[in-house]
Amino acid sequence: MGVYLVDVGAEEWFGEDEEGRAEIAAGLNAELVRRGLPRFESVPAAADFVRGSGRSFEEKLVPSMDSFLALCETHLSEAETDLLCGWSVLVPVSLDEEIELPVESSYSDSTVIVGAPQVLAIAAKLASEVALPPEVPEMCDNLDLTSWFLDGAAKELSATRPGAWAGDLDASFYVALYLRAAQHSLRRGCPMVYS
Repeated sequence: MGVYLVDVGAEEWFGEDEEGRAEIAAGLNAELVRRGLPRFESVPAAADFVRGSGRSFEEKLVPSMDSFLALCETHLSEAETDLLCGWSVLVPVSLDEEIELPVESSYSDSTVIVGAPQVLAIAAKLASEVALPPEVPEMCDNLDLTSWFLDGAAKELSATRPGAWAGDLDASFYVALYLRAAQHSLRRGCPMVYS
């Protein structure tokens, strides 16, 4: 059990299911049209799992977020922090403002949708602040980030490559999580949700 951040394929995004994602997809498209933007309809099918392929994304939110939120407070504006941390659906569409739908999401009474380009810019800013090392996994198919940070590889690297990232591995995990989620959403053209 726990909270996971995962990508969503076309079948789940447009299909009728208990998560209400078809209602979210319809609400998003209505709001995009209202804003004069193209509808978001080209969601790829869910990918078969192939380790290292970068075609699927699944990470578990295990560490405490306290130090990450403190990092955000130090380096980001309140609006940037809200955008980075306050969404329930991330889409590969540039959105100047979040979209809030009156549709229950996994952990809230409403659904807040934000654009991956905006989240990527903020996460990249934090990644630069903590000097996130290039060894952080890029293709997060099956808990690759979670394992890297929690099973010892990050701690081992921090012994030979100290720095801001190594001083707080919990905060660095969330920096990497949001960075990789936004990159994956844009690369694959798929929504990201918490489940």
